[in-house]
Amino acid sequence: MLTRRTAVIAAALAPLARPALAQAGWPERPVRMVVPFGAGGNLDTLIRIVSPMMSQKLGQPVVIENRPGAGGNLGAEAVARAAPDGYTVLVAANGSLVNNPLLMVRMPYDAVKDFVPIGLGFRTPNVLVVSPRYPQQTLAAFFADAKARPGQVSCASAGVGTTNHLLIELLNAATGAGLVHIPYRASGASTPDLISGTLSSAVDQITTALPQHRDGALKILGIGMPERIALLPDVPSFTEVGLEGGGITSFIGLLVPAATPAGPIARLQAAFAAALADPAVRARVEAIGNLIATPEEQTPGGFAKALEVERELARRAVQLAGLKPE
Repeated sequence: MLTRRTAVIAAALAPLARPALAQAGWPERPVRMVVPFGAGGNLDTLIRIVSPMMSQKLGQPVVIENRPGAGGNLGAEAVARAAPDGYTVLVAANGSLVNNPLLMVRMPYDAVKDFVPIGLGFRTPNVLVVSPRYPQQTLAAFFADAKARPGQVSCASAGVGTTNHLLIELLNAATGAGLVHIPYRASGASTPDLISGTLSSAVDQITTALPQHRDGALKILGIGMPERIALLPDVPSFTEVGLEGGGITSFIGLLVPAATPAGPIARLQAAFAAALADPAVRARVEAIGNLIATPEEQTPGGFAKALEVERELARRAVQLAGLKPE
């Protein structure tokens, strides 16, 4: 039989034990993954590849919710304002976490303070593409020609302030090429002008350029990675023309609202890492040009470090471009 003193202590500790017990049983209902862009894009495609296995590991459905708008800010804000219980997860990319805070005066959330990283999942390299009829058909020759004719070689991006635009600025700074940035409204929008010869070149995501490269409609001359990749072993990295580290890549990772308990974060991270380690998942991801993050990057601490690097690169590129928050 409990003594009176033991009973008093047990009663006092009971409220503290309840959250721990609740975390031990987590999740007890479906987990919502918020994709801050429309269905069918690369980010949406990748999270739908891994979500079935995550659901299996968590023992609960993983529901994908597309909430596009404001360059990814609408969906990110919804997660930032959600209950910090692990049931609402942000599937984030460069825009909402890195670029937008540098380029927008009014942000509806704090990209650093309002989220806790779960893990980085994917990197999507940006590539330099030209028409097969363009006179310069190697990366070295392209930049030698551009450097010799500063201000005469055009290079398109998916828009001002996008990751591929910022990479163009870093390439100009590293090579002295003087590429003239031509902003389009979306990834792949410059393809008709490249094919027709109206446009000299473009920097775009590999997932957009790869089908045209394989069909011979466009040619990938270089890739924004520290080194060459197995999918395109004959394509040089931008490090080979002097851009240290290869420049900026697009990334996709998972985050939850700040103050989310450690238990749900650990369960989500373990489920995400297990899905990324699956050979079938890896094959599907890499076949369309994406790369799986390293095991270290897949952890909360590793993702946090990667974000610091990406923010510093983007900050430098924004300064080079002379962009101001609007």
